[in-house]
Amino acid sequence: MATTFSISDLAREFDLTTRAMRFYEDMGLLAPQRSGPAGRTRVYSGRDRTRLKLTLRAKRLGLSLIDAKEIIDMYDSPRDTGAQLEKFLAVLAEHQKQLEAQMTDLQANLDELKVHQREARALLSKSKDKLLKSD
Repeated sequence: MATTFSISDLAREFDLTTRAMRFYEDMGLLAPQRSGPAGRTRVYSGRDRTRLKLTLRAKRLGLSLIDAKEIIDMYDSPRDTGAQLEKFLAVLAEHQKQLEAQMTDLQANLDELKVHQREARALLSKSKDKLLKSD
């Protein structure tokens, strides 16, 4: 018999809230079976666990959940692996461009901050010098 997991099992294993798990389900990233009265109990398969692990890996890389779903769904289909890898590389390249642009912006902000710090220190030094001279 295949191993199954409850929502609590996976939430605990991956340090998530059950609310986050339900959100991933709503996004179509997970598709647990339902059991119990009125199908209220979620039963996750090994496939769901793998999809959750891949989702969290994509999230750590900074990919959107939509991109993550698209890539993960490709691995569920019987398509050619080459097309899947090309799509994955294209998504990664686009994300890399975004991160590099953000780094450029951050570096410009840091450079500007350093200029303001130098100016403020110089003004403070002049102010202290004036106070010492007036004493």
